[in-house]
Amino acid sequence: MLFKVLERHPDLASRMRALGAGLLVHGRLSDADRELVIARVTARSGCAYEWGVHMTTYAETAGLTPRQVALTATGEPGDPAWSVRQAALLRAVDELHDTAHVSDAAWSGLREQLDEPEVLVLAGWYRTIAYVANGARIEPEAWALALPGTDRPGA
Repeated sequence: MLFKVLERHPDLASRMRALGAGLLVHGRLSDADRELVIARVTARSGCAYEWGVHMTTYAETAGLTPRQVALTATGEPGDPAWSVRQAALLRAVDELHDTAHVSDAAWSGLREQLDEPEVLVLAGWYRTIAYVANGARIEPEAWALALPGTDRPGA
């Protein structure tokens, strides 16, 4: 449905598609890191549409357990379900979401795990996608996993 909404503006859709494909298909982050960042950004943004699509389509391939999938929406970075690397990614995403900054401590933790500024671009991109999906009031796909905490049946 997101693509249908964007196709109302073909020039904009074309420009957005290039960055989106670059991050999803040609990005330097592992599938696991990429999907964890996407899940956390979209969950924190309340974007049930994009969270559900990604968690249904990519979570298993990215190695996220069902518990971890739920925790992307309801958990904290310090939960024992997360590895040190995953916790560092979640802390950085949470700080970006809350303050549009990453503290020295969070940045240091992130750098110990990976030196990849693509995390910042990816988080910002999916915040943009969340704005579009939420702003256009795109309903979650019927086949997609429900974002925990929503009133959708099966959530």
